[in-house]
Amino acid sequence: MYNAETLPISVQEAKRLFADWKTLPAIVLAVSGGPDSVALMWLAARWRRALKKAPRLVAVTVDHGLRKEAAREARDVKRLAKALDIEHRTVRWSGAKPDTGVPSAARDARYRLLVRAAQRHGASHIFTAHTRDDQAETVIMRLSRGSGLAGLAAMARQSDRDGMVLVRPFLDVPKSRLVATLENAGVAFADDPTNRDPRFTRPRLRALMPALAAEGADARSLARLASRLARANAALDIMTDGAARYLASIDPDAGFDLAAFTALSDEIRVRLLLRAINRAGHEGPAELGKVEALLQAMDEAVRREKPGAGRFRLKQTLAGAVISIQKGRIHIMPAPPRRRMGGLP
Repeated sequence: MYNAETLPISVQEAKRLFADWKTLPAIVLAVSGGPDSVALMWLAARWRRALKKAPRLVAVTVDHGLRKEAAREARDVKRLAKALDIEHRTVRWSGAKPDTGVPSAARDARYRLLVRAAQRHGASHIFTAHTRDDQAETVIMRLSRGSGLAGLAAMARQSDRDGMVLVRPFLDVPKSRLVATLENAGVAFADDPTNRDPRFTRPRLRALMPALAAEGADARSLARLASRLARANAALDIMTDGAARYLASIDPDAGFDLAAFTALSDEIRVRLLLRAINRAGHEGPAELGKVEALLQAMDEAVRREKPGAGRFRLKQTLAGAVISIQKGRIHIMPAPPRRRMGGLP
């Protein structure tokens, strides 16, 4: 007997899940062969058949070259795609693989290859099959790493990446419903053992989820938390926009007026610094903890300064940007390139 968490997804529900994107010319579906992504392809095919004019669907399977079974799973996806009248492409992550940080490197490679495939097929949107369970695990993972509000908001239903739009239509759907959908339709799917491999962080956290659920922190509650934090983060971004306009109205030159900046709340100041450092820097996004430490150092420098002294107080380099305070202003500029050791070019 089905309950709300194991009810197969109907065509009518699929139409609602995918409704926002029915006018697109083409969509790339990321299909690994596991239950979530196979359900994505299956439901997208049924949704397309229910439309008078539907987007072109292209299923893309990324073979990371990490498991010998991956090639067979890609062929299985290709056969199912053909039966569903969906185009299919297999792309491979070639080259040397890292000794550590494999999941992160594989994820980056997967998105890079998906973006290339979308560009080749004239698609602006890539659909992934992230579920409510994935969202809950992401919240726990980022909580364990001390993420800020933006990180704890976890994944968005729609986001931008490398000029493409990533869409997660199942973000509010439990994985159990996708599995039930395939079982009800008699559609087979692959089982990736790395999803249970305790050498990796996400599987270890996944193993904790039943105990957390028993204490009330189930996937539904954690996903609801992520949604609320996303709402709060969006509001703070709007407030940061307003603060940036306010500071620019005081002094349109680059940097911030120190007195006006100091009067703002800590959260807004951290966000302003993050934005400015990421614009000026050339070493990737600044780490939140380092920006918080920078703000603390700036406040300490201001407190130590004698009133009216107006002398140089602070200079730090972070993420390829130089942050300095001089004559009542905060300056954030690109840092000079680092010198290479041994005189190498």
